[in-house]
Amino acid sequence: MRRLPFRFFALILVLLLAGCADNNRLLKNLAKSDIDFVADAHLREMNRLLQTLLTKLYKRNPRELQKASGISVEQRQQQIFAAPGRLIFAELDNRQGTDALELAFDPNFSGDRVFAVMVGLTGMVRGSYGWQQEQFLFDSLDPQQLFDCARNLEILAWRLSNRRDAKGELLLLTNSRSDEEENLSFERLYGKMIAVQDLLAFVLAGRLDRGISRVAQGALSSAVFLPMGL
Repeated sequence: MRRLPFRFFALILVLLLAGCADNNRLLKNLAKSDIDFVADAHLREMNRLLQTLLTKLYKRNPRELQKASGISVEQRQQQIFAAPGRLIFAELDNRQGTDALELAFDPNFSGDRVFAVMVGLTGMVRGSYGWQQEQFLFDSLDPQQLFDCARNLEILAWRLSNRRDAKGELLLLTNSRSDEEENLSFERLYGKMIAVQDLLAFVLAGRLDRGISRVAQGALSSAVFLPMGL
């Protein structure tokens, strides 16, 4: 006799609990596979790390926040993280993803470089998760997008530590300078974000029996962001 799947019995239980306050959550969970739960956990961690990075960048570069009169770090957090979806702001010429990141490193850009970095990076991460806050059974993440996002994080980390203005000053301060006490907290943060993206990319690639195109070392050394199709 054929055994009915566990999800069938779970669905019956949900229907019997129609008056339960957690009904919506139970229904949503039934529409998720194990890998969906894993992807959701990775995205939550990425959002937490992104918010930490925003705070650290403004603390290290307070002059950038002053370029937008009357705005606070908390307001910047709200602008970027309060709502899902694409991030489009007139003060960044409506640029998104890697285009916003490029703007942050444009020597002629007079706006808030931290805001440009965080808008570009957050949009890039959201795009790698299909612009969704949660994954469900019929959703399909692309491991290549997650992998390419991780490589762009590596390129961003290098640029933040090396790109300078005409006077030889770093466009944005992150790691400690030669005259300061050593501080590798930014490097650790980048490493965590890269690891989160790479881990999910390889898990998905294995599950889907799909290969990942490795980026040639020359592409990374050129410090050119990989196109993400955002």
